[in-house]
Amino acid sequence: MPSLSPLLVIGRSGQVASALQRLAPVLLPQRPLLLAARPELDLAAPAPELDATIEQLLEQHQPALVLNAAAYTAVDKAESEPEQAAAINSTAVGVLARACAARSLPLFHLSTDYVFAGDGERPWREDDPTGPLGVYGASKLAGEEALRAAGGPHLLLRVSWVFGEEGANFVRTMLRLGAERPGLSVVADQIGGPTSAEAIATTWLQLAEAAISNQSPLDPAKPFPWGTYHYAGEPAVSWHGFAAEIFEQAVALGLLKQAPALTAIPTSAYPTPAARPPNSRLDCSHFRAAFEIPLPDWREDLRSCLRAWA
Repeated sequence: MPSLSPLLVIGRSGQVASALQRLAPVLLPQRPLLLAARPELDLAAPAPELDATIEQLLEQHQPALVLNAAAYTAVDKAESEPEQAAAINSTAVGVLARACAARSLPLFHLSTDYVFAGDGERPWREDDPTGPLGVYGASKLAGEEALRAAGGPHLLLRVSWVFGEEGANFVRTMLRLGAERPGLSVVADQIGGPTSAEAIATTWLQLAEAAISNQSPLDPAKPFPWGTYHYAGEPAVSWHGFAAEIFEQAVALGLLKQAPALTAIPTSAYPTPAARPPNSRLDCSHFRAAFEIPLPDWREDLRSCLRAWA
């Protein structure tokens, strides 16, 4: 029996790309999973060179679906490296999206809550006005616009506060600092939905076959509901509340002997090069209605992540 056309993942070592590599053989064993990343694919390369590389990749591998899990995510560093952030998060996304669109090849892509200014307390809907506060958010928004302008079939998930078993993230940082210091001060006036890379990867893999066949996962007689969706962990929490749950679970699992004393501080007491949206809540009702996939409980995903490390 001939093997099916592969899934092509852009990225290799990031949180979501790593989760895809672990989960695809279990959740989608019938589809080969191929990876494209440096050195063979440099997303910061000049557009003509990048265009040729992506054309060659798609021609060589003939994928059924492309999953772009690569991004420039150094939020503060982006303020001093705007060209690098724009190259990877915007220019490269446009090149990839146009190449996929020319082949009617479906493309999954990730964006961020940082495309919003983050004022108010109401969760952000997909059609709310954007207003990024920094270079990173602006570069991701430009990538969204390039993806839509390409006109191909795409699923764009805006996600927030990503953590996972691989790579650098808030959970790892808290565990390291919690082991080194008796007390920590953590921002308490930024609110969002921590989202595990494993949940994102699982959702992508759950939707892959429906996207490839262009069928709604709820009604095969209807086309796949392409477009932009919000996808985030529940319930909403502050960074301070997230840290408190990390330490409580880490102590229970034996990853830390004791939790450090936590002090809640305002954003103004912890200045960073890039401004953060105070309200990163995402309204995910559109995603729920389109796919009927439950949103992840970040506390359960955190437990799974910590157990893997324990």
